[in-house]
Amino acid sequence: MTDLFIKKQAEDLITNLHNSLKEVLQTNDIMEKDYHYEFSIKEENETIKVLVYFGKKGVKKVIQGNPSESLRYLLGDEVKPDVNEPNEYIGSDETGKGDIFGPLVTCAFYVDNKLHKILKSIGVRDSKELSDTQINKIAGELKKIAKDNYEIISINPKRYNELYVRFKNINEILNWSHSKAIENLLSRKPVEKIITDKFRKKDLKFSNQFDYNSYEIIQETKAEKYSAVAAASILARSKQLEWFFQQKKNGLELKRGASNEVKEIIHNLIKNNGKEYLMDFAKMHFKPISLL
Repeated sequence: MTDLFIKKQAEDLITNLHNSLKEVLQTNDIMEKDYHYEFSIKEENETIKVLVYFGKKGVKKVIQGNPSESLRYLLGDEVKPDVNEPNEYIGSDETGKGDIFGPLVTCAFYVDNKLHKILKSIGVRDSKELSDTQINKIAGELKKIAKDNYEIISINPKRYNELYVRFKNINEILNWSHSKAIENLLSRKPVEKIITDKFRKKDLKFSNQFDYNSYEIIQETKAEKYSAVAAASILARSKQLEWFFQQKKNGLELKRGASNEVKEIIHNLIKNNGKEYLMDFAKMHFKPISLL
């Protein structure tokens, strides 16, 4: 259960931001979601979304879109210092682990000095700061620029459910997908340094053929500050969005996350089709399904 004090901090922060902006810019009302508050701002032809998350790690503010420098100042958005990027490395990240519907997607991405500069120029940053439209646009550019410099492992819900029976733990599935993506990419892009977004306390474990002595492996929380990890997060999320778009084309409107709206969709699908129907669309171990 979310700490009520942390939730109140998040509510106070977004209320103060909203009050300071609504007199000078077009804003909509604050909305409460499962894990965050949000509101949107209209600035010229750009829509900016302000999100304030609350959870076990505290309060986090995220700005989606491309606000002007003056708006960033009003939002109190600090300029992030440049990260000391390695000259050449592979970064990996994943998306979908907290979504009941959809695949778990992991991407490994190779970067060198030349590519790092290009990534910055096209707006590569933490995918959580980007809208779905921006994600797909940047992902399209990345695919043209990077060519064979990345590897995507997309585990559809049916395969995910099979792996969960085998591993009994989502972190073990994440370890499998990260290590597989990285090792596949290493066969094309041999490097000495690997950076991954830390998803568990244990060290990342690779296959028996992997020579740990040949690599420096860095696991960090919030590793999206590194351009390769940020690029990986964008390609992974774009692949996930592609899956949701395909379901919509097939006549099935599904949502990301684990909100009450998602739970209502689950209830209706089970009511009309039976629980087994969800095997191809949802991660069955999530409590809204497993407890039914």
